[in-house]
Amino acid sequence: MRLKQMVKGGEVNTWACINFASDITHAAAVAFCDELAVMCVISGMNFKGDPVLPLVNAKPNHVRPFLKKHYQRFMEILRPLHKELDLLIVILPDKNGTLYGDIKRICETDLGLVSQCCLAKHVLKMKPQYLTNIALKINMKVGGRNTVLLDAVVGNLPRVSNTPTIIFGADVSHPHHGEGRSSPSIAAVVASQDWPEVTNYAGLVRPQARHEEIIQGLFNENDCGSGCISGGMIKEHLISFMRSTGHIPRRIIFYRDVVSKGRLNMVLEHELSAIKKACASLDPIYNPQVTIIMVQKQHHTRLFAGNYGVGSTIFQSGNVLPGSFLHIMLALVINTEF
Repeated sequence: MRLKQMVKGGEVNTWACINFASDITHAAAVAFCDELAVMCVISGMNFKGDPVLPLVNAKPNHVRPFLKKHYQRFMEILRPLHKELDLLIVILPDKNGTLYGDIKRICETDLGLVSQCCLAKHVLKMKPQYLTNIALKINMKVGGRNTVLLDAVVGNLPRVSNTPTIIFGADVSHPHHGEGRSSPSIAAVVASQDWPEVTNYAGLVRPQARHEEIIQGLFNENDCGSGCISGGMIKEHLISFMRSTGHIPRRIIFYRDVVSKGRLNMVLEHELSAIKKACASLDPIYNPQVTIIMVQKQHHTRLFAGNYGVGSTIFQSGNVLPGSFLHIMLALVINTEF
């Protein structure tokens, strides 16, 4: 990142810092925040140097009342100015147990606040590379853009640049052995929120039946008596895309992580149907092109170059070059595979 800047720098006009790490002195925490603010500016962000209130030191116990109390303090200053708190920097002890999860849950669900957590060991070292990485994370959280594909900039991204396209990614996480039997599986769906760059993504999650691989929350419809009310993650993402870009997606590319080949058709049939129903719920004649790409993990697959010794196609180590494309021999005839 040396001598490089973000594609689009976000803005942080109002921010604050809370230090939960007892081994980080007040002076060290202040110095870290100062260096982080400088790095954000160097990287291309508009980051105001001074916090809303001086840095606050806190103990890890009673996190919820502490965060809410100090959030109110911040807002007492900002509300008369018709401003919100753009960012809360949180310094955590290296061994923090559930503290990280508690802070994220409170900030995101109770306060609606963007937060950035930093471990004490990194705060003490203040390495430029770490500060750069944190600046990149903050920039994305406040609406900036870190990178973009050159082909997208010049309008040459295949099957994306020529027509408004939304890209989805979907997966289901299952509870591990030993977790309670009441623990649900969690379905997650992300979708691009910009076009033609397709670099900003929003995510949605839904609980569903334990060990259910098919995503149940893509589309749902409820009869409330006076008519049907439809919703689901696909519809929410489509509406969000339209609002952020001003375009109706004419093409949908849906990446789906799947477990076994035996369930490919079952997943495909159910989820393709859900996508089409979500589109029709927005407008009965809305029928975009849909491409579903099933992604399978092949941890034990090893590829070897048949033309060993030809330097243009392999490394000296014998490994094939990144980006090598294999669509024969390993692929099944009945599917389009690579």
